[in-house]
Amino acid sequence: MTAYRGYHAWRGRGRGALKAAGRAGRKPRLDRQQWAGVETALLKGPTAHGFATDLWTLPRIAVVIARRTGVRYHPAHVWRILQGLHWSLQRPTRQARERDEAAIRQWRRQRWPQVKKTRGAGAPG
Repeated sequence: MTAYRGYHAWRGRGRGALKAAGRAGRKPRLDRQQWAGVETALLKGPTAHGFATDLWTLPRIAVVIARRTGVRYHPAHVWRILQGLHWSLQRPTRQARERDEAAIRQWRRQRWPQVKKTRGAGAPG
């Protein structure tokens, strides 16, 4: 059916009738220049925008987009936008705040060799 319509459009109105209709769906609310500005703002980090921790979340990014451009996006939609900017999900490694690196190094150097299994420790006897 589509080929039939295309053929008759071409016969009736010429080559110009075969031109694509254009973009399907809603046009983007922000242009490339605005997205570049948003990305530059995100690269500065969350603390530069007044957030308490140095961790981006989707709601925080939605707030930055709204502040920067005046356009509000739902936080769930922000993920698709970030994929369009070629950003990926990054999760911070989990570490205790009380972690004492000096104590850990000392334990590894002194205590670990004492508790580490030796080659013959698993043998019966």
